[in-house]
Amino acid sequence: MLPIVAYGHPILKKVAGEIDNHYPDLKQLVYDMFETMHASSGVGLAAPQVNRSIRLFIVDTFPYTKEYPEAGSFKQAFINPEFIEESGEKWFFNEGCLSVPGIREDVLRKSNIRIQYYDQDFNFIDKKYDGIIARVIQHEYDHLEGVLFVERISSLRKTLLKRKLLDIKKGNIDVAYKMIFPIQKKKAIR
Repeated sequence: MLPIVAYGHPILKKVAGEIDNHYPDLKQLVYDMFETMHASSGVGLAAPQVNRSIRLFIVDTFPYTKEYPEAGSFKQAFINPEFIEESGEKWFFNEGCLSVPGIREDVLRKSNIRIQYYDQDFNFIDKKYDGIIARVIQHEYDHLEGVLFVERISSLRKTLLKRKLLDIKKGNIDVAYKMIFPIQKKKAIR
């Protein structure tokens, strides 16, 4: 299992770089990311969250199947993704993030997207997604742009979360998976 980078780490603020099909051990990285995401009870994971500033994220929306039946069979790796269009009604959804454990907030996003990307075999894909699948893709895509979901909430909510976010930076939280904390005196990974 790969350690997940916590809120406040500088890699989470960087715009990630594109890769090509010669990126070392790409298939193993994608596999390890899926394993890490599943073990951490996530539905998406971006490469910057596992300390790699590359344009790669994975999604598996199976946990949303009960409420959103279309989510059940969607599992995909996205390499060098590019949003072509975001459209439709904006809707709130209560989002969380493996890099920001213990915090969930309502985030407003559009309901439809069109995205171009390469899959893990470097096949080019141009596809439209909507609903919960589009939502998870948008969240993970933000990671590649150096944006976290807590930056998409109101200033008042951010102010109210300031103490919790500082605790995450310092590693003053209990999580069931390995994390890398930006401010910690002894161990960098727990």
